[in-house]
Amino acid sequence: MKTFHKFLPAATMASFLLSTPTFAADWTVASGTGTLAFSGTQTGKVFEGHFGKYDGTINFDPAHPGTGHAKITVDMASATTGDSQRDGALPGHDWFDVRAFPTAIFEVKSFKAKGGNAYDAEGTLTIKGVNKPVILSLTIDISGSALHAKGHLQLVRSAFNVGIGPWTTGQWVALEVGVDVDITARGS
Repeated sequence: MKTFHKFLPAATMASFLLSTPTFAADWTVASGTGTLAFSGTQTGKVFEGHFGKYDGTINFDPAHPGTGHAKITVDMASATTGDSQRDGALPGHDWFDVRAFPTAIFEVKSFKAKGGNAYDAEGTLTIKGVNKPVILSLTIDISGSALHAKGHLQLVRSAFNVGIGPWTTGQWVALEVGVDVDITARGS
């Protein structure tokens, strides 16, 4: 019986170590680490733009994607399309209303594995104080201390009160907006 008690602490420790879950890695997203782009249609012509300022954190482990989470904050005043009239209007009350709502937030509650490097980032998108559940389909590749995420999301701008007043209908600017994510986050 004495021999058994000698091994009990070692067996308990080994059991604890083998049952300890793998911890997800933390990744930091910063402006300039990729592209956060959007596209739409105005008077029948497609236009593209991007946000120049954004940051956030991603907690992700490909072995346990369901436990992952992320929070990305976008500076709405950093939107640019290359058209001075459009760029002048976007920060205004009818569109992004950056005085009242300077940021948009995408908060991922979990990642759902779809096979290979494909995932669905399931969470909440907040624009102009309006919260909506969204699913961003993306690929995630990890190489060393870098996580590369690339995906696409279709939105209806009116669901977030973007484009109000004379812009409420899709007569001049289509209601559908595409969002493209192509960013690299660094491990911490």
